[in-house]
Amino acid sequence: MINRKVAAIAGATVLALVLTSCASDRDGDDTNTGTDDGSGGGDTGGGASDATFVFGAAGAPASFDPFYASDGETFRITRQIYDNLIEYEEGGAAPGPGLAESWESSEDGLTWTFALREGVTFHDGTEFNAEAVCANFERWFNQNEVGQNAAVSYYWAADFGGFAGDGTDSLYDSCEATDDLTAVVTVTRVTSKFPTILGQAAYGIASPAALEEFNANDVAAEGEGFVFPAFATENPTGSGAFIFDSYDEANGTITLVRNEDYWGESAGVAELVFRIIPDENTRRQELEAGTIQGYDLPNPVDWAALEEAGNNVQVRPAFNILYLGLNPTTMPALTDDRVRQALYHAINREQLVASQLPEGAEVATQMMPSAVAGYNTELTAFEYSPELAQQLLADAGMSDLAIDLWYPTEVTRPYMPDPQRIYDSIRADWEAVGITVNPVAKPWNGGYLDGVQQDQAPAFFLGWTGDYDSAANFIGTFFESPENNFATHEYTWGQQLSDGLRAADSEPDEATREGLYEQLNADLMEYLPALAISHSPPAIVVAGNVEGLVPSPLTAENFATITITE
Repeated sequence: MINRKVAAIAGATVLALVLTSCASDRDGDDTNTGTDDGSGGGDTGGGASDATFVFGAAGAPASFDPFYASDGETFRITRQIYDNLIEYEEGGAAPGPGLAESWESSEDGLTWTFALREGVTFHDGTEFNAEAVCANFERWFNQNEVGQNAAVSYYWAADFGGFAGDGTDSLYDSCEATDDLTAVVTVTRVTSKFPTILGQAAYGIASPAALEEFNANDVAAEGEGFVFPAFATENPTGSGAFIFDSYDEANGTITLVRNEDYWGESAGVAELVFRIIPDENTRRQELEAGTIQGYDLPNPVDWAALEEAGNNVQVRPAFNILYLGLNPTTMPALTDDRVRQALYHAINREQLVASQLPEGAEVATQMMPSAVAGYNTELTAFEYSPELAQQLLADAGMSDLAIDLWYPTEVTRPYMPDPQRIYDSIRADWEAVGITVNPVAKPWNGGYLDGVQQDQAPAFFLGWTGDYDSAANFIGTFFESPENNFATHEYTWGQQLSDGLRAADSEPDEATREGLYEQLNADLMEYLPALAISHSPPAIVVAGNVEGLVPSPLTAENFATITITE
């Protein structure tokens, strides 16, 4: 049956969104003493078999190095290959033990000591220890000039803010292995997001030997894109439940095999195959034909029919935001407040949500969902008023405004089930008030993401599914650095916004911090560096004989729990 049950569990620092009754609450103080039972080293469990699970992926991965990724299609694969120091609970968003069994902070909040799991090896046989942890931190910090580009190392730039030798302040200071199973990480300032950010897929821990052997940091620019080294393309080496086997690019299939020496419970299937099928209708047909056993983001109009055919459709909570980004770097007219307001007033979001998005979707009042602490309940939806939009454009001397509106192809996102139809809806609204819309369509991993991140798109559709439960992960990720996808450094209020976000993140008192984020959400709806559109509950579907899938509000499913029955 369609699972729409969502339970919210509040901790002292995080709100855990859970989809299963077995998910547990966690204390949110500076010491995490939780441990799990996953140290048995290769326990095959009761459900392991020789079966193959084939999943229909909506797009191609950018590479197999999570550090150089920012997209869900890449992370869906790399999550199965790599483990993190911290793992978010299955079916939830609360941080818990991973390769670190526990961690604690110094009194000043700057030094974090991680007690590491014993008996873990990487896929190449290299031992996991504190030296490996520090080697990964140093690798992330010491990027070459190309690697320091936010279009390449997006998460590090957003979370840590700087690299070695780039002249900027970085959150990261140092890492020291005080013994084999103790890593001490020092940060330069107090932040609400450390160490929770280490559970994000971008910070999967890799084998230091493989990083060195396959020149992991040798990323290079080529044209409008980037060329990644052999580590990222052919030799991703983590310690996860699955091992990378091959990527048949011509046929669009990525094959992973079970890690028989996994430190925890072995995967329930022997082989995990991702078949790249960009078209959602084709993915549904392949599921019906039995050639795949699951896919993400089924079209909401198909949910009932999929269930009637014996499949299992599970609907996650709407822990996301769809927005229309605006970047004045290539279109200076966007620096005029009246132009941005006009663009927003012209969009009939109620109609868009009702006609293009699934049941349970909501018009956004701000740039993050209501489940996140710091959400401002006083804000109301921006008014739809074509007349006001036309007047604002006239007042700004822009009655003949023309704008390039970018939208992605060959992809389906949790917050954006059908990019073409969402583009069509907003194009029609803008044209109705006299705006000339020039469409720019590019493949998601074939020029779209790179173009947006390199300031080529004046107006573009993007969104965000929370990596963990924090306002810093939403509006902090978007806007804390003035050098962002919205070029907020071009605005008179850009630095003030960045300073405010940094101050909120460093505020140790939770209640005070929440109030600061509420005010920042209000400020953002006045500044309008981006137009918040909607929140959508995304679904994932698997065949009726697939058991054990635990849907994640972060869309961060672990496929090792899956088993297949006859």
